[in-house]
Amino acid sequence: MTTALARTTGKRMAPSTPLPLIHRIEGGAVALATVVFFVIAGFAWWWLLALFLVFDLSAIGYGISTRAGARGYNLVHNYTAPAVLLATHGILLTLGVALWPLAFVAGCWFFHVGLDRALGYGPRPTQQPPIRITPQHGVLITAP
Repeated sequence: MTTALARTTGKRMAPSTPLPLIHRIEGGAVALATVVFFVIAGFAWWWLLALFLVFDLSAIGYGISTRAGARGYNLVHNYTAPAVLLATHGILLTLGVALWPLAFVAGCWFFHVGLDRALGYGPRPTQQPPIRITPQHGVLITAP
């Protein structure tokens, strides 16, 4: 896979994995369901947009290495942690402890991951694709 930016500037970009259409549809459904959950739970929907980029701070590891960046990104950009937060909220609510920040953070997190998936952003490979230099095209980044 070659990117136009890499061809024109010679800069390496963070690698990504293309998502199948079914995963994009699933992500959109999760994001939409999260908006409905937020409205039903009484939270202001605009918080989803206001806090959207907070979860992308997990990509800061790319400043260290591709592997560290991909691991940090993949750790945050999946449904496991928000599902655990929401389940914990449900259990505590059943026990009579209303800890709404758990549901709030889980909702924001689900929305972020769902919308990322809907837009085609998937898990990151932990290794950078090889660089191939050709005289007529400049620097090309190709996937194995």
